[in-house]
Amino acid sequence: MLDQNIKTQLKAYLERLESPIELVAALDESDKAAQIKELVTEIAELSDNVTARFDGNNTRRPSFGVAKAGEQPRVFFAGLPMGHEFTSLILALLQVSGYAPKVSDEVLNQIKGLNLKANFDVFVSLSCHNCPDVVQALNLIAIYNPNTTATMIDGSFFQDEVEQRRIMAVPMVFQDNEHIGQGRMTLEEIVAKLDTNSAEKDAATLNAKDAFDVLVIGGGPAGATAAIYAARKGINTGIVAERFGGQVMDTMDIENFTSVQKTQGPKFAAEMEAHVREYDVDIMNLQRVSKITGANQTANGLVEVELENGAKLESKTVILSTGARWREMNVPGEAEYRTRGVAYCPHCDGPLFKGKRVAVIGGGNSGVEAAIDLAGIVEHVTLVEFDTKLRADQVLQNKLHSLPNTTVIMNALSTEVLGDGSQVTGLKYKDRATDEEHVVELAGIFVQIGLLPNTDFLKDSEVELTNRGEIIVNDRNETNVQGVFAAGDCTTVPYKQIIIATGDGAKASLSAFDYIIRSGQ
Repeated sequence: MLDQNIKTQLKAYLERLESPIELVAALDESDKAAQIKELVTEIAELSDNVTARFDGNNTRRPSFGVAKAGEQPRVFFAGLPMGHEFTSLILALLQVSGYAPKVSDEVLNQIKGLNLKANFDVFVSLSCHNCPDVVQALNLIAIYNPNTTATMIDGSFFQDEVEQRRIMAVPMVFQDNEHIGQGRMTLEEIVAKLDTNSAEKDAATLNAKDAFDVLVIGGGPAGATAAIYAARKGINTGIVAERFGGQVMDTMDIENFTSVQKTQGPKFAAEMEAHVREYDVDIMNLQRVSKITGANQTANGLVEVELENGAKLESKTVILSTGARWREMNVPGEAEYRTRGVAYCPHCDGPLFKGKRVAVIGGGNSGVEAAIDLAGIVEHVTLVEFDTKLRADQVLQNKLHSLPNTTVIMNALSTEVLGDGSQVTGLKYKDRATDEEHVVELAGIFVQIGLLPNTDFLKDSEVELTNRGEIIVNDRNETNVQGVFAAGDCTTVPYKQIIIATGDGAKASLSAFDYIIRSGQ
C-alpha cells in the first residue's frame, strides 16, 4: 500500500506522537476493506505507539477510526486517505495523540467553547485540493469536542451513498445528516458557522480597534503583498479578507510565478499568508466589506470602512484588492442546480462524474484544460463555445482535438440548464448562425467563462468603476477617491495574472505610504 519513501516519512512523523493511539477498523468482505486493512496494518508497524484493531463497530464499512489509547474513536476515514488527503491522515494521527495544532490560541479556544454534540460527514474526492482543509477542520473540532465525530467519506468508496444523497460537488458537509455546506471552507469559516454568537463578538472587537495607517481589503496576492510592503515601513497595517488567499485557493497548478517552478494554489496561498504573518499585520479574516467612505467625506479626514456585521474601521488610506470570481452563465436552471450538476471546479468535482457525460462551457485556456482533464475521467465531454473559434493556446486545442471522447460545439449560446428537479439532465443551447435550439443530454456542466471583479459593494459608492465593474486606477494605483487605492484583478490593470497582482499590490502600498507622508497625516 505505502511505498518505502512514504513509510520513511510517515515513521518520522509518528515519532512526534504525544501518547499512544489506536487505529480501529470496521471491515467487511470487500476488496476495499482489504485495502484499508493493509493500510492500517502498515501504519501500526511503523511505531510502537500505534496499535491496530479490526473489531470496530462503525456502521459505515469499510472504514477506520483514530483514537487515543483507551478511548473511542471520534475521527474516522471511510476510504483510503491518500492523494491530497494523506496530510489529513498524518495530522489526525498526531493531533489525536495530543500534538498541538498549528492554529491560534483564539481559534482553539473558540473550538473548545463550541461544546458540540454532533456527527459530521464530509464527502470528498482524492483529487480535490479544497477538501483537505474541510476534513482537517472537522477532525480538529471532533478532537476537542468529546461528543462529536468527524468522518471523511471517499465518494468512490461509497458510490451508492453518493447517488442516494445526490452529491455532485465536493467537499460536501453534513451535520447529523443535514446538509450544512459545500465547497472550500477554512477552519475559521466552519467554526464561525457553528458558533452562533461569533458575528456579534467579531463586531465588538473590530469596533474597538484604533485607526490604521494602511487598511488593505482583500487577502489575495495583491492584498497580501500590499500588507507586507506597508508593514515593512513600520506603520499600522491591517488586512480585511473574506477569504485569505482569494481566487488562488481555487487554482490547481501555478507554473509561471518567477522563481517558483511549480506549485499548487492552496500551498501558494498558505505560504503567502505565512509571509504576511511574519510582520505586524492585523489580519481580520472572514469579514466582508459593505461600504467605503472616502477621506474627503468624513469629519476626521480618515477613510471609513463598514463591514457587513455592522462594525466600522478607520484608516488614513485604504487599498482595495478584492480580486475576482468565476463568471456565471446567468441562464435559467444554473442557480437551481448548482452543486447538483452545475460546477465550477473540474479538479474538485470531476471524479464525481466518472463514466457520465458532461459539458464544459468556455473555449479559453481554462475551458479547454478542463475538458482535457475531464476526458480522462468521464464518458464524454462536450465543449460549448460562444465564439466561432476557440481562444485557448494552440497546444491545448491540439490536445483536445486528439481525444476520442470529446466534441466541440462553437458559435453556440447556452440558454438553459435542464434538470429533473434533483439534478442536471441536460443543457439547452442555440446555434447562433441558424437560431436553432438544441439539447445535449448530460449529467454535469462545468462553467469556465472567465472572471468578474468583486466590486459589487462599490456600485453605489463614489469609487469610479468601468461598465464591467473594474475599479479605475492610474499608473500609481490611485482611484478617484482621496485616500483610496486599488490593486489586482478588481482593477483596470490588463492581464489578470498572479505575478502582476503582486506587483500591483506593492505599487499601491508604496503609493499609499507616499500619500501619508505628503498629506502630513
